[in-house]
Amino acid sequence: MKIAKILLIASIFALGLISTAFAMETYIDQERLVEAIGKAENSVKYPYGIKSINTHGDKVLARKICLNTVNNNLARWQWARQQGDTRDFIEFLGARFCPVNSPDDNGTNQFWVKNVRHFLSIQN
Repeated sequence: MKIAKILLIASIFALGLISTAFAMETYIDQERLVEAIGKAENSVKYPYGIKSINTHGDKVLARKICLNTVNNNLARWQWARQQGDTRDFIEFLGARFCPVNSPDDNGTNQFWVKNVRHFLSIQN
């Protein structure tokens, strides 16, 4: 996956979307983040919190969709930062991935960012 990270950063540079300093400041380890999301979601029915596509509980498929979501939102977040958005990536992703007060929020979405950060902090 390191190749994917390098390609993502290289493509962003090629498009001229961000500067070298900004890229270094905002490096995200997508693999670790996806694992933290999976732990924070902690769902058998919806592995990695994936509800948009019926994965039938398939963790491999759900993980791939989650990774795609992280990668797609990384590009959106970098553009949003250039427009003045001050949220860090986990806050930005949480607002899209697990929005507070969404129709399916049972009151736990408010803890998503904190939980993902916790699971990121305890990974080796």
